Amino acid sequence: MADVISTERPAAAPRDEMSADADKPAFDVIELLFFAYRDFVRDPDEELTAYGFGRAHHRVLHFVDRNPGLRVTELLDILKITKQSLGRVLRELVDKGFITQREGAADRRQRLLFVTERGDRLARELARLQTRRVSHALSTLDAREQEAVRRFLFEIIEPEERSKVSAVSGAEIPPRR
Repeated sequence: MADVISTERPAAAPRDEMSADADKPAFDVIELLFFAYRDFVRDPDEELTAYGFGRAHHRVLHFVDRNPGLRVTELLDILKITKQSLGRVLRELVDKGFITQREGAADRRQRLLFVTERGDRLARELARLQTRRVSHALSTLDAREQEAVRRFLFEIIEPEERSKVSAVSGAEIPPRR
């Protein structure tokens, strides 16, 4: 007698609609986020290639530009990367004259990061490219929809990180309605 291999799955135990929806992948939103991110970083990526830089350089440059005197430990916490990962990128930005490091006044072991004039120009140009794309998208929405976009993005961030993100970005956590 031959073995029969069935491709049918056994019937699943009944579940309520709420849990069934929670288990169903949100492919539409997941893929929209992938494609939105792809296009959001496309223009800066093209600009960065002229300098031999990539996205990691962009993130470091962005946060140092937005937070002059940022400590290396704070940058590691913002980016959620290892010291080793940051080291190479930071060294390149320093060596090419985009960022400077200074000792802390109170604690000389601290390394405080600042953009140079050159670094500020590049960071602002990259932000301008991304602002153009974001502004266009937001201009298609009314104020309530714009608030919903901000709320949605904050909801994706881990709850315990939201206040830190708000402090670093200057973005206020939108109220729940």
